[in-house]
Amino acid sequence: MSLLAQLTRHKPIEQLQAELGSRRDFRRVLGVWQLTAIGLGGIIGVGIFVLAGQQAAVNAGPAVALSFIIAGIASAAAALCYAEFAGLIPVTGSAYTYSYATLGELVAWLIGWDLLLEYALIVAAVASGWSGYVLNLFDAFGVHLPEALRGAPHSGDGRVFNLIAALVAMAVAVLLTMRTEWGARANTLIVAIKVVAVVIVIGVGMFHVDPANWHPFVPERVVGADGVGHYGWQGVVTAAAVVFFAVFGYDTLTTAAEEAKDPQRDLPRAILLSLGVSMALYITITLVLTGMVSYTQLGNDAPVAHAFQALGMKWIGAAISATAVASILSVIFAFMLAAARIWFALSRDGLLPGWFAKVHPSYGTPHRPTLALGLFTAIVAGLFPLGEVAKLVNIGVLSAFIVICSAVLILRRRKPDLPRAFRTPWVPVVPVVGIVFSLWLLSELAAITWAVFVGWVALGLVIYFAYGIRHSRLAPPR
Repeated sequence: MSLLAQLTRHKPIEQLQAELGSRRDFRRVLGVWQLTAIGLGGIIGVGIFVLAGQQAAVNAGPAVALSFIIAGIASAAAALCYAEFAGLIPVTGSAYTYSYATLGELVAWLIGWDLLLEYALIVAAVASGWSGYVLNLFDAFGVHLPEALRGAPHSGDGRVFNLIAALVAMAVAVLLTMRTEWGARANTLIVAIKVVAVVIVIGVGMFHVDPANWHPFVPERVVGADGVGHYGWQGVVTAAAVVFFAVFGYDTLTTAAEEAKDPQRDLPRAILLSLGVSMALYITITLVLTGMVSYTQLGNDAPVAHAFQALGMKWIGAAISATAVASILSVIFAFMLAAARIWFALSRDGLLPGWFAKVHPSYGTPHRPTLALGLFTAIVAGLFPLGEVAKLVNIGVLSAFIVICSAVLILRRRKPDLPRAFRTPWVPVVPVVGIVFSLWLLSELAAITWAVFVGWVALGLVIYFAYGIRHSRLAPPR
């Protein structure tokens, strides 16, 4: 077999569909509402409770709502493409598996490898953001951690390690090694609390909106003494590239395809439901938040809570912090679950050591990659501030979006008559919109993000050519 043939070998879709009923790696225990809760849990979290306020303060002002709309358009186009593949190939692995079926092994490996890092970094970033709300809650009750354990180095004077962030990352990893339905039930309850809390924040906050805080809606562009620009339309776009971190997450539920009761019916529904509900809440709460107080007051670790406290409603601020402490856990749950299952899929296909492709004999969960990810994310969350980690995510997910949108175009041309449980509407317009917006957002990412991405891809290529290409399940017998 030539090198090109090895790099482009792929799994036939018909074979994947035929194997669907015979796979027994996981237990099918998730219904449409539990899948939707995983998607909502992955989307709604740091974006509402942390990043929205911070990006309003630093980059976009009240126009951060437009930043969410820009990022949401790209995400919605990709969501429709994900929905088609989720109904067509409901197999663990999400974008990695979809790429394997359409674009070949090397592209699939790179997408899976990139998503593995992205999802792990998202867990670390969210754990870091979550710790800010825990500390705010502790302070409200007079409990004070030593300064050295309150945050990562360079996040404040005397800070050495973010103990809270590290502990929550490991705790969620341990929870995910238990039965999937146990974690899913806990996650569904947390997500329900989260959505109710966001609705309450909107309902109470709208009575304290001062329209004067929305003027100017797009603040005039300024350049700081450090040469970094803020605000203006360029700031709106920059904020869109950052808050994109908050408008994906529905892709996490597709990694649990083999644990869904009726994946071909429920996965597309759950994708579209989770994104639609999330975008409505995001846009509404950003308008309320920037209307309650000046956007210049939102540059802190817990902007939503501080906004209410600034208006003298300290009890609501404390309640929001308590809700955030619980609800952001669901984001960690969703992305940790997704990362572990992508790792499992890569190992099951032979591209990583098969030792990681063993499920727990009692619980039926991929416990080995889950615990390994828990340790890695705990270290990253403990040693790196939220801002630094957030800069490193998005590029792999945007790349996956481009690949999925492209794959829909390719498959519609290659196999137009293939039965599909869900069909992306307005092809080729929707996939092209997803590709163009994703490329645009990629162009707005920081140089450090690209540097880390290139380094990670280079490491992935070394691993693939040293191990994966020879041990792949599609490789000829040695």
